[in-house]
Amino acid sequence: MGSLLFLLLCFTEWASPATVYFAVNLTWANHTVAGVQREIILTNGQYPGPELRLNQGDDVYFDVYNGCPFNATVHFHGIEQIGTPWSDGVPGMSQTPIESYNDFRYHWKADQYGAYFYHAHHRGQLEDGLYGPIYITPSSTVIKPFSLITSDNVEVQAMIDAEENTSPLLLSDWRLLTSEQIWDAEEASGVDAFCANALLINGKGSMTCFSQDEINGLTTPAQKGALGNETLTDIACFPPTVAQGDFPHNPSALLPTMFYGCTPSQGPQQVIDVDPDCPYISLDLTSAAGLLHLTFSIDEHFMWVYAIDGHYIEPVEVNAINIPNGNRYSVLVPVNQTPGDYTIRMVSGSNQQILNTTAILHYEDSDQLKRTSNSWITLTGGNATVDTVFLDDTSVVPYPAIAPSTNVAATYFLTISHFGASYRWTLGNSSFDLELEESQPLLFNQTTIPSDLIIRTDNNTWVDLIIQVDSPAQPAHPIHKHSNKHFAIGQGLGTFTWSSVAEAVQSIPGSFNLVNPPIKDTTATPVADSGPGWLAIRYQVVNPGAFLIHCHIQVHQSGGMSLALLDGVDAWPTVPSNYLNDSGF
Repeated sequence: MGSLLFLLLCFTEWASPATVYFAVNLTWANHTVAGVQREIILTNGQYPGPELRLNQGDDVYFDVYNGCPFNATVHFHGIEQIGTPWSDGVPGMSQTPIESYNDFRYHWKADQYGAYFYHAHHRGQLEDGLYGPIYITPSSTVIKPFSLITSDNVEVQAMIDAEENTSPLLLSDWRLLTSEQIWDAEEASGVDAFCANALLINGKGSMTCFSQDEINGLTTPAQKGALGNETLTDIACFPPTVAQGDFPHNPSALLPTMFYGCTPSQGPQQVIDVDPDCPYISLDLTSAAGLLHLTFSIDEHFMWVYAIDGHYIEPVEVNAINIPNGNRYSVLVPVNQTPGDYTIRMVSGSNQQILNTTAILHYEDSDQLKRTSNSWITLTGGNATVDTVFLDDTSVVPYPAIAPSTNVAATYFLTISHFGASYRWTLGNSSFDLELEESQPLLFNQTTIPSDLIIRTDNNTWVDLIIQVDSPAQPAHPIHKHSNKHFAIGQGLGTFTWSSVAEAVQSIPGSFNLVNPPIKDTTATPVADSGPGWLAIRYQVVNPGAFLIHCHIQVHQSGGMSLALLDGVDAWPTVPSNYLNDSGF
């Protein structure tokens, strides 16, 4: 009877593919976030933006009206845009920016399944609040991995139903200054602005301040090593004199709250209600953070990670997940604890700052509220217990497992380095100037930006990108590749001294996985605390067009850590006339 009751309460019918119209109105308005008011971008009057929920195979029309007093675009993070490169939403690459009080139609196919999100891709506007979740329900033909967790058919069905009713959790950091204020201050001061003011879950959170004694007590050995004789500031962040490199700086041009000035404030707290009659819930943990890697856990509950970046994996049971900017982790959470309230914890996983927020997992109809639950993680993202298990991203296996080709047509070496200033960066041979977003799109004209910022590939070939972090004191850089997903085939510390992956495999075979490597659209380089590091990714060129690869830390992308991929130049697409006229209609 209990199983039958569950099926009646929790079962949801599959829907058929359809044509979906989704209209958003962008406005620039004062809005209170984390208890403090500032101007932000609202999407249909709300922050974060509304969810776009689709079925695999849907034909999507995403109409944007830009009611802001500045240009804007919208990118669909992780959506491959196969056959629709003009709808990728990158200014200077696939479109011209949408001018104030104008509209633009994006049109694409929901070919994939899983968790994605839409967000701003013009200048630093991601940090001004333009983002919202996308979920694409898998078609009935997609093979699911839940039978790897259990052979009990009722349990498997419970997991399938939980996934069908999955909920987005948009995880982000927040700053009290607008993205343009930050950029202007970086240019004036020469300083890399790497501190946030709050962490948010679905746009909810508060400003939390520690005393200097508390900050000093929480400072980790790794942070102390980087700080030398200095201490974390009152927002528990590295001061502007640390990790900036040997470049000119003008500290007087820094603005309040960038590095100093913590004032506590009270904002709302996210509450997730769970029905004890449904044995699992599914959450799509999506990092819309502009700055910080995030660490996530739910007190006294474990999570089965079953998909990453919208692609199934062999499920892994963990207590905590480190989430780089732009990544999505879909998790099943067993609803099997004593009914009550349990704290959901999210902390900074980046070395430069200690920051945290909480939400509540609430069992419905529970009379045991506001209980003190036991944490898996510390305020600095470490193990709170000897039993805490963190997800190891490098060891996940796609489901079903897929091996990339070993027939690689070209290998490109891309260097991550400072470019003449603390806030300027390279991803390759030069720095991608922010003003290039105003260029005629490369999709329309392949010569509109300097050639040293472009890689050209042939269609139906396999390409390796070796991303070399050339100096120490570097964070993990979450590298996001637009268009189709890539295989994260290897990484390591030190300098990649080989001419190809095939040659490197002969020397360091344990650093590579060419059998069943992770399949992702965003992969972080290893943290380079004391020396260089490298990341190797491989992808097949299947979608001719102009696409971007870049670091998803917003100040790094704005500072030039981007590169243009002109994929399939031998099969270049013809741009439809409605996109050549800058409207999409």
